Parts: sequence; structure tokens; C-alpha cells
Amino acid sequence: MTATKDSDTDGTRPTSAVPDLRYSDAEEQLRAVVRDLLADRSAWPAVLAGVDAGEADDAALWHTLAADLGCAGLLIDESRGGAGASYREAAVVAEETGRAAACVPYLTSAVMATTALLGAGDDELLGALAAGRLTAALAVGFAGPPPAPGARAGSWPVRVARPEDGEAPGAARLTGTVGGVAGALAADVLLVPGDGVPLRLYAVDATAAGVTRTPLVSLDATRPLADVTLDRVPGRPVATGEAAAGAVAAALTAGAGMLASELFGVAERCLGMTVTYVKERHQFARPVGSFQALKHRLADVWVAVTQARAAARYAAACLAAGDPDTPVAVALAKAACGEAAVLAAQECVQLHGGIGFTWEHPAHLLLKRAKSGSLALGTPDRHRAALAALVDLPPPPGG
Repeated sequence: MTATKDSDTDGTRPTSAVPDLRYSDAEEQLRAVVRDLLADRSAWPAVLAGVDAGEADDAALWHTLAADLGCAGLLIDESRGGAGASYREAAVVAEETGRAAACVPYLTSAVMATTALLGAGDDELLGALAAGRLTAALAVGFAGPPPAPGARAGSWPVRVARPEDGEAPGAARLTGTVGGVAGALAADVLLVPGDGVPLRLYAVDATAAGVTRTPLVSLDATRPLADVTLDRVPGRPVATGEAAAGAVAAALTAGAGMLASELFGVAERCLGMTVTYVKERHQFARPVGSFQALKHRLADVWVAVTQARAAARYAAACLAAGDPDTPVAVALAKAACGEAAVLAAQECVQLHGGIGFTWEHPAHLLLKRAKSGSLALGTPDRHRAALAALVDLPPPPGG
């Protein structure tokens, strides 16, 4: 950050360099590889077939994306076996997983859990994640906001008890239920915030005795949720106190920022599908896209998607640079991209006419992904309220 002269006050104010929001050549190459893989292995008929069969998590596809392409280790430095990339590259992959409505735990494992472990500095788990040997999930509710990392004792749902005789020093026994955890069903390791002062973050074997993962019926079947119940399950501490609070906060911030990029991918796909369809569908011997009313509706979607792209790219750039403006950028991106995705998906269903309402068409998959993603990790209204507080704006009347 640099200090620049303010001509009005004759003082200085801190400013940061404006990031380049354009995609680099390396990012475009990464996009092409991921898009080709998802087009081949996660085309919408395959996604729909998995949803119909109740097998939303595509383990084979995730292994290819995570291990063979190295996407699980994008945020992990090379010394730990990762790619040493940044959130800019991670955002490109998030866009593509959103665009394809891919049934993979990329957001929950490669972004949220990885960010938490980077904050905790656990080299052992980070190396296993980077190699694709393990998949992890942060045990916080996906649909609603979890307690703030600095919340008082009693705010977090998992209680911590002393270890049993013969267990490793610092280990603990964890008991409690965390509702609606995304990525829990596919995870080998759960990262569980343990209630107390100071807050502690524990690594738990997801297959250990006493761990119960109960699948939930959720709006978006392409991202399964589960209630996670722990009954005196041994946990290994990976971070304590400020390090744990910072790791959880960083994971939630990065998750919201990368979810914004995913939602932008959904919105862009919906707009592209709709424009293609209205060019091909004829009525009264004319393409329906030539009708002015439809042109105006699609123009509104295009504006929203274009604004969402800028917001998502800025959030990714701030996360990559560790910019002090990151909380503002993430709140703006999550609000803008969530609403743009829902708008684009709704118009996709409507402007496809009768076929857009059928189960056999992918529009409903994208609409559900858009709506559930918009609500997850903070609704647009919640992020706007956070944004107002961050930039010292007064609350709305009656707020």
C-alpha cells in the first residue's frame, strides 16, 4: 500500500494499486483445460443422471480435477506440494465449476478447508490435500452465517472435553451437531471449530467411530449438504486462539469470494444459453430474439452479468494480493453475483418457454445452483449490510 497526496485536505490517504482485472494467459489456459474436462465428464445429462440416481458427488471427476489437473493444490505453495497459484486462478476454476454445475467439492475442500489449513499452518494435511489423497470440509453451516470467530463461549455448536487416557497431548473429545455442512459427505477430514475461549480448530477423521453424517434434502442437489453429529470423537488441534479465529475467518471470507466467482459462472452460462436459444427459436417467421421486449430483458441480464464479472474479479484480485480492501470487495461481489445469477437463471427458464420448465433441460439445475449459492455464506442483503458498515454508510430506514 502506498500513501498519495490528497489535494483537498493537503494530507495523505492510504491507497492501493488498482489490480488488473483482465484474465492472464495462464488463467485462460487453465480455464480451457478445466472447461474441456467438465464438458467431457460433467455435461448436463451426466449431472442430471447423477442427481436422479442420488449420487451427486462425482468422486472420479473430483479425483481427476483435484489430483490429475492439480486444482486441489492451487492455493498451496510448491514447498508443500501445491501449485503455488493464487485466488485469481482459483476463481477461474470456480467459474467453470459453476458454469457446469459440477458435482465436486472444489469450493469446500480446495478453497475453504485449504484456506483454513493455510492459516493454521498444518503442513501434513496441506500436503495430502495438494496431492489429492484427502478431501476436507470446514464444519460450519453453509446456508446460514456461523458464529463470528471471536464469539463468546457457547456460540459454537461443538463442545470440547478432555481426552481419554493414553491419547496424544492436546487432543480432545468433541461432541455436538453442525447443521447443513457442504462437502461433508465427500470429506475424509472435517475441520471442526471447538467451542470455548480461546477458540480451537480441530481435525477430525470423518470416518471415525462417533461421526454421523446425515444427508439433507437441499434445493441444490448438485451440492449435497449434511448434518454432522460428533459423539465424543477424538480431534487433533491444528490451531488455537487467534490463529484458529483467523483461520476460520479467512476460510469464510475466501469461500464467499470464490462462491461469488462460481455464481458469476452460473450467470454467464445462463445468459449464453438463452441468447443462443432466442436466436434459433422462431415464431411468426422470425427469431424470437428479434422481439424488442426480449431484447430489453436480455440487455438487463447482460448488464448484471458484466457488473458481476467486475465485482468477482476484483474480489479474487484482492484475496490474491491480501489487499486491505478484501472485506469490502468480497461483500460487494457476493451480493452482486448472487443477484445476477438468480436473475440470469430465472430469465433462462422463462425465455426458453415450455422446454425451460422441464426436468430434462439443464435450466433448473442452474436456477437451483444460483438460488442456493445466493443464500449460502451470507445472503445479498446480509452482505450489503456488512458493506454499509465497512464503508461507514448509514443503515436503510427502519434497518
